Amino acid sequence: MSVPTSHDRAPRTGGPARAPHGWVWAGGTVLAGLVVMGALAALGLWAAGGSDIPEDGFPRVVVAVVVAAVGGSVRLAGDAGALAGTRAGLTVMPLSVTLAGALVVAAGFLRPLRHRSVTGGRELAGWAGRIAVLWLVALVGLALAARHTFTVPLGTGTIGDIGSLFGISPRIGFAADLWPTVLFGLLWLAGVLVLALLVARGAPLPARLLHLKESVRPAACAMVALLLAQVALGAVVALVVAATRGHPAETFALILLGLPNLVWPVLTLGMGATWHGRVAGPFGLPMPHLLDEVLRTPDISTLNLSALARYDGRVWWLVAVDAVLLIAAGFVLGVRSPTWTRPWWHAVHMAVALVAAVLAICLLCRVSAHYGLSLLGVGDLGGGLSGVLFLRPRVGTALGLAVLWGLVTGFAGGLLARRVRRRGGVR
Repeated sequence: MSVPTSHDRAPRTGGPARAPHGWVWAGGTVLAGLVVMGALAALGLWAAGGSDIPEDGFPRVVVAVVVAAVGGSVRLAGDAGALAGTRAGLTVMPLSVTLAGALVVAAGFLRPLRHRSVTGGRELAGWAGRIAVLWLVALVGLALAARHTFTVPLGTGTIGDIGSLFGISPRIGFAADLWPTVLFGLLWLAGVLVLALLVARGAPLPARLLHLKESVRPAACAMVALLLAQVALGAVVALVVAATRGHPAETFALILLGLPNLVWPVLTLGMGATWHGRVAGPFGLPMPHLLDEVLRTPDISTLNLSALARYDGRVWWLVAVDAVLLIAAGFVLGVRSPTWTRPWWHAVHMAVALVAAVLAICLLCRVSAHYGLSLLGVGDLGGGLSGVLFLRPRVGTALGLAVLWGLVTGFAGGLLARRVRRRGGVR
């Protein structure tokens, strides 16, 4: 009786037997990601009142939100004739939709690779390539479908009277830019797949990359856990606020469309970071009253703990919440690192990982939106038919604070992990 060798027991890393099912599974992964993203976008827009878009534009707006969620470019345009002027622009990623799609696509990519610790580069490239080809087709279809134009009512008052007198019916529309959408959509997919391999505990890696399990995977896992915990905590707070203070529709719109857009910058605010922004005009974006009050000023506002504390002193609790969450992230990093890793090395890993996470927050959570209309010089892109919203971070300060917080909380988390880690290395 022969004893099977380790080579015999090793799972196959590819081969013709998998090929007939690979495209079906990849198609299901892409379809599931798009369905989840589309459902969240539709529900969020409906809760925000977006279902009232004229000329049956709601489905196309949903598609445009999905395009923006994967990094695509959606261009706004207006046409009010020779007697009027229009201006509009929008740069924002609905990160609730982005996060949901990323989790679904990552799970679909990793599932066929489970139950093994090592895989071949050819097999990984095969699965990623199938998903990428179908994702490319989907991006082209989304970019072509995400376009619509509708008439904007002028309402009452001087501008409305002038519009009625001259028969002016301004129209505004949006359209996805095909090639930027395809390019950034593919980069988004590549980032999701790479991050899934780095974070997932059971995800196999090629033999030449196995060292990443010890050097990169614990830190990546800790940062993803930190960001997901922040979103979960924010959802709980939002639901409590909706139940006790009303405005449930606006709250659910925030949760379904842009909860990470709010809670991830709040994470950096608790660390001491500063953001700059302004809100003007009747923007119908779901936003907590405190932030709206701080940002709705004639000039650019500074958003930090000191500014928020002038309106509500309870914001100083954000420092304590951040400390707990970051020490917990450092603990996760420690228990998943090799047993021989010293606490000071945990601190270095935590600092590097936190800098990367904060940089991602600064890049992804920027918001810029403006629109305006003037008729015969009346309105001058101001008044009730215009608005502006932007929010941008002071990146250098945020990254410097991330280094300090990472070193301290990484060291503390490493010390805590030494007491609970099991023997045997990476877990």
